[in-house]
Amino acid sequence: MKKALMIASVLFIAVISTACINNIAVQELNNKAAEFMQKGDYESAMNRLQASIDLDATMYETHYNLGIAATNAKKYDKAIEAFESGLKLKPDYANFYYSLGAAQSSYADELTGTEIYDEEKGETVAKEVSEEDELKALELKQAAAANYTKYLEISPNAEDKATVEELIKDCNSFIEEKSVKK
Repeated sequence: MKKALMIASVLFIAVISTACINNIAVQELNNKAAEFMQKGDYESAMNRLQASIDLDATMYETHYNLGIAATNAKKYDKAIEAFESGLKLKPDYANFYYSLGAAQSSYADELTGTEIYDEEKGETVAKEVSEEDELKALELKQAAAANYTKYLEISPNAEDKATVEELIKDCNSFIEEKSVKK
């Protein structure tokens, strides 16, 4: 009995020690990511935040910060994935909805941008948009409008309410325009 109690005590201490070391590592990775974000090095920030999530996927703040870094790096798929993962952990965190909507809307804009810079020609030229990209952009704008709306439902007195309402109108205008073309 004493031997079993001793083994259980050692295992308990090992688990607690590992958890403490893990928390310190996660905090250090998050701090380093914040430094990179301040410098505009979003790729490095994303790497640190992903490593932090690999150690402890339960911190919704880390998912949020990864989404912000990925949005700033224009890695919209990664941003959307990070925000959606964070929403599973904290579905009442309004900023997830706003930031998810912003990533979705920006991604749609990137897909349907009408002009691109052609390095060979040294000028801006009209961009051809595939039907697949048009459809994906439409879905992204619909999702963005829904997420902005959810943000306002959770934060009805948000200081940026008028701005968000304008973003919803922009999404809806895009949706109407693309729906008429089809």
